[in-house]
Amino acid sequence: MNLDLFEGLPDETENAEPEKTSIEKIGEQSVVLRQFASAMQHDLITAIDQIAARAPFRQMVTPGGYRMSAAMTNCGTLGWVTDRQGYRYQAFDPLTGKPWPAMPVIFKTLAIQAASLAGFNDFQPDACLINEYAIGAKMSLHQDKNEKDLSQPVVSVSLGMAATFLFGGLQRQDKSQKILLQHGDVVVWGGVDRLRYHGILALKAGCHPLLGERRINFTFRCAG
Repeated sequence: MNLDLFEGLPDETENAEPEKTSIEKIGEQSVVLRQFASAMQHDLITAIDQIAARAPFRQMVTPGGYRMSAAMTNCGTLGWVTDRQGYRYQAFDPLTGKPWPAMPVIFKTLAIQAASLAGFNDFQPDACLINEYAIGAKMSLHQDKNEKDLSQPVVSVSLGMAATFLFGGLQRQDKSQKILLQHGDVVVWGGVDRLRYHGILALKAGCHPLLGERRINFTFRCAG
């Protein structure tokens, strides 16, 4: 295991500024930071592989009994889970019975920098949900509302194959924007936009040079 990813970073990485990125406003307090995570792609993928080795990806079941098409795992103090008992955050992985892997330093650094660039200072995430999309996998419109502190934003990082992000309104029936997210893009939303509905259309066939027929999306929240 590369402990630098979990317990510290070399000075040149820790102090590095993110590459210049374009900021695309998609809501009053929502932005897409184009290619913001691209410079860190190899370290991020290595960290995800190490997390998945300890807390494997799995397709969770919703309270209604439906199996999610995207596979999921978590890192951080808390992890999001769903089963017949409901949606919730908890400190241990129900698959292994062990605490979720610690959040890598590079993850937290990326999340804090992205949140700050989007206008949200002092973001300190304690949960990171990691979704793995295969061809055809999708995420239906939903709100992120299980977190205790809704004053904090959501920071969402895309790696691998491109996907169409649906960004709706505060009501499920509101019209959604369709936003193409590419490898390295980061979406941040919070404030008046914090409870906007969002989702992912079914992943189209294709292949990414680093991740193959997969899209990895990981989102940071203040859950506890």
